[in-house]
Parts: sequence; C-alpha cells; structure tokens
Amino acid sequence: MSTGITKNTELKNTPSSTDEFIKGLWRENPVFVQVLGMCPVLAVSNTAQNALAMGLATAFVLLMSNILVASLRNFIPKQVRIASFILIIATFVTIVDYAIQAISVDLHKNLGAFISLIVVNCLILSRAEAFASKNSIGKSIMDALGMGLGFVFALFCLGAVRELLGNGTLFNIEIFPGSFQEWIIMILPAGGFFTLALWLLLFNFFKSKKAGT
Repeated sequence: MSTGITKNTELKNTPSSTDEFIKGLWRENPVFVQVLGMCPVLAVSNTAQNALAMGLATAFVLLMSNILVASLRNFIPKQVRIASFILIIATFVTIVDYAIQAISVDLHKNLGAFISLIVVNCLILSRAEAFASKNSIGKSIMDALGMGLGFVFALFCLGAVRELLGNGTLFNIEIFPGSFQEWIIMILPAGGFFTLALWLLLFNFFKSKKAGT
C-alpha cells in the first residue's frame, strides 16, 4: 500500500511536458532568470533583426542537439559525454552558419563570429548535460522549445528597445518622426548593458509581484 502511495506521489511531483515548456519562457528564462549566453545577448542585440536571427539560430541548435543527445543518451560513454555534446552542437551550428549565409549575406556579416560561438553557448551545453542526457526525447523537445523561445523572446526585447531608441526604427521601418533625437549610446556596447539591466529589473519586479499575490 505504501509503495503505491509513494509511486503516486512521485508521479504528481514529476513535471509534465507543458511545465517543461513553460519554465523556459518564464520561471527559468535563460536570460532574465539564469543570465546565460550573455555574449550574443549583449553583442548582437543592437537591432531587432539581428537579435531575432541570433535567437532563432540558437533555438534551432538547442532543439536539434537536445533531440540527438536524448536519442543517444544510452550509447554515449560518460567519460566522453561533454566532447560528444560539443561535437553534436558544432554540427548543427555549421548547418545554421551556411543557412544564414545562403539566406542573407548582410545578416551573416552582421552576426559575424557570434554564429560560430553558438557552439560554446553555455545555455545549449547546460541543457544537453543537465536535461537531455537524462530525459526522454519528448521532454527534451519541450525543454528545448521552452528555453529556445525564452531566449528568442529575451533577445528580441533587448533588440527592439535598442533599435527603437538608438535609430528610431524597428526592423528598419521608421517608427518615430524625423525630429526624434536618437540615443546613439543604445546601439553601442554600453547600451546593451543598460537595456539588459532595465529588462532584468522589470522582469524580476513582475516575477516577485506575481509570487507575492
């Protein structure tokens, strides 16, 4: 009897696939909560287009690497698991690199070396090691989608604010009138830190407010 109760309790405490998806968007957002992948977050978020492209590229690599790691988790020796994960991630980064170059040469130039640096993005490697290597393919897909979309959302938030205030545009479409004085600092590296700090403040304010209610 006690064994049955224990099993029921464990089932209740096990997060569902929906929970795995939602946590990446809000509770464990990779940027606003875990503060992961700061290199591309600060470097390429000077425009909404660059931010969205980098976010989607990272999300794709995260999804595909999670699927492959979860599929091979019982075959990869523990001694070489990190090297194997990096090799898997590097394969999909190469695919993304060539795909972006084929779609838009200008976008590829704007993102530059940061496409290749997706290989060492701590978000992707941490999800492979901490989650995909220990869970089923289904849960790993939901985890990757949640974390990936959370990363895309965070980058877009930064890119949109920086482009609006720095250039007065959004996706190169003029939003503010010609008399608007651009905040040049917003499209410079320092603007990335300012914008990230403001978004972290806002995100944590709403999170703490929700936790208190």
